[in-house]
Amino acid sequence: MHYNRRLFLKSAGFATLGAAALPLISCSTNTSSDGASDTTAVAGDASVRKISTFGIQLYSARDIIGKDPKGVLKQIADLGYKEVESYQGDQGVFWGMTPKEFKAYMDELGMRIVSTHADTSKDLEKLANECAEAGLSYVLQPYIGAQPTVDDWKKRADEFNKRGEICNKAGIKFGYHNHDYSFKEIDGQIPQEILLANTDPSLVMYELDMCWISVANKDIAEHLNKFKGRYELCHVKDYVRNPEVQQTDLGKGVVDYPTILGVAEDTGIKHFIVEQEEYPESVMASLAHDADYMRNLVIA
Repeated sequence: MHYNRRLFLKSAGFATLGAAALPLISCSTNTSSDGASDTTAVAGDASVRKISTFGIQLYSARDIIGKDPKGVLKQIADLGYKEVESYQGDQGVFWGMTPKEFKAYMDELGMRIVSTHADTSKDLEKLANECAEAGLSYVLQPYIGAQPTVDDWKKRADEFNKRGEICNKAGIKFGYHNHDYSFKEIDGQIPQEILLANTDPSLVMYELDMCWISVANKDIAEHLNKFKGRYELCHVKDYVRNPEVQQTDLGKGVVDYPTILGVAEDTGIKHFIVEQEEYPESVMASLAHDADYMRNLVIA
């Protein structure tokens, strides 16, 4: 299945949510961390935490990467991104290269491809083996759409467990990436929590899209603390309500990233993947801004 904007933008609530302001997010955090991204720097008498390694979801560059994959990847590396999350575009997860060729080019750039979004409902064994060959750690189902009943969500959880078994055999992990529909209650239950409760942690991990959970008006910190250890990756992207939801450069929207990324690291998230699908100026201008933001961000 080729990727298209529907998989990312056609969640029902994105275009229809009103202008109600989100509640301010507050929480307490500690300064211990198991995350691979943690860095402590000393400034005077105070120590500060920063995200030392951050990545990019290549869908952010979907409008330009197809014409010159290697050239765009080089530009992204030059901005300071160290990790890559791919997606299943017209040229495939590896952009016309073999898994070994893609890994070699990542090595040349000083980057690592850690994950990809893909249609995991078919040919998963082949994809998982190719991803393992390229050095990926995760294959993620990015979109399934809102399910009509609680039982349907439980069926998706069962399917995820089976996909996790396939990925585990290849030496990688299977995961699911949420949209806002995953956090819209059905029969008094939150679908994302149904998935979490009915999937085996040894088979299925999760990637939390910080924008989409916030769009659904759910408390990010509360959710992360409740499901500590279940999320290993996150999408870092920002948005405003104008009055409809519109994505923007990091730090210019409503998500409290200094607080939230501290909680994310403390609760087990290891990979911080920048994603942006709308740009105030241009793709590369936004990706340059976002890299600077992540590099300079001090987290709680």
